[in-house]
Amino acid sequence: METTLYHIVQPEWWETFTNKDYYESETLSQEKFIHLSNFEQVNGTLANFFKGSTRLFLLHLDVEKLEAELVFEDLYNHGSQYPHLYGRLNKDAVVQVQELLADADGVLKV
Repeated sequence: METTLYHIVQPEWWETFTNKDYYESETLSQEKFIHLSNFEQVNGTLANFFKGSTRLFLLHLDVEKLEAELVFEDLYNHGSQYPHLYGRLNKDAVVQVQELLADADGVLKV
């Protein structure tokens, strides 16, 4: 099993949780989970869902510290299992906040 998983977030949204010990994605209330990626999935997620963004944060998460239920599933028949966190992300599981900036071509990647 992966020991580190990743979550991509707009810096402005992440900063709204500065004084909280947890984080909730913008879609948690509708979807009931937070989208995560393993390292191999990050660049595809950036290309497919964050095209046009010039600055994002990539949260590095210690799987062992996650408190909410972690489920690997293919909900949208993409042909691969994606990690989903069913509940709030406890911020003590965040081991790094990496800033991602678009290159000269406007592409974000790790």
